[in-house]
Amino acid sequence: MADNLILEDAKMPERPDFSKHANQAATAPAFFAAHDIHAYYGESYIVQGVSFNIHEGEILALLGRNGAGKTSTLRAIARTGSPLVTHGEIWLDHQPLHRMKSYEAAQHGLALVPEDRRIIQGLSVEENLQLARIAPGLGWEIERVYELFPRLGERRKQEGVTLSGGEQQMLAIARALVRDIKLLLLDEPYEGLAPVIVDEIEKTLNIIKAQGITTVLVEQNALRALALADRAVILDTGTVVFDGSAKEVLDNEDLRHEYLAI
Repeated sequence: MADNLILEDAKMPERPDFSKHANQAATAPAFFAAHDIHAYYGESYIVQGVSFNIHEGEILALLGRNGAGKTSTLRAIARTGSPLVTHGEIWLDHQPLHRMKSYEAAQHGLALVPEDRRIIQGLSVEENLQLARIAPGLGWEIERVYELFPRLGERRKQEGVTLSGGEQQMLAIARALVRDIKLLLLDEPYEGLAPVIVDEIEKTLNIIKAQGITTVLVEQNALRALALADRAVILDTGTVVFDGSAKEVLDNEDLRHEYLAI
């Protein structure tokens, strides 16, 4: 009996369970819904049954520690082919993105701004924007973009890859806005930027929200992302462990410590 008591005392404390709000993709109405998404890089099982939804015009912060599957989830939603989605459904404004290739999803209003921004070398700021407007499905006029980002207007003839990091991030977002988009996916938009530039990006995202564009924000600076977002989804090892309001995360120290280390 004494040995059993020692074993009981030696048990590790149970891991907190914050999943009571998780996997709300079935709730309606949802403008965007990912349901039971599974995706792989080769044999590596990265996205393990992720489900969440977003209402039109919301900003959703997709959070988690490094390696939690955040970027992989964005890429799966964007239909990039890497990771390879093997199961699940992805819906945007009643359109089945899971049946589409990446360019088709883009034509239906999805835009991914990746972490590396992918500014096209050899093209000026304006040429990068003009190239994005070649295909049908046009969004903002270029002059309207310059009103939002005056720095880009000042540097319209400058080669895009020679801009500062913050200016390149502005150009990457502007390139999405000149398309007719419904869902904007942003991967680490604050990375490497000075706080004053982050402030500018946040002001831009609020303007975008006011235009009715729905946004998913993946960001390591979780506190800044939560202050901006309406809702938060937290991933851990490729699964959803929390789905609720951003305020709930800000108010729950145990949750933040367990999954965000803040």
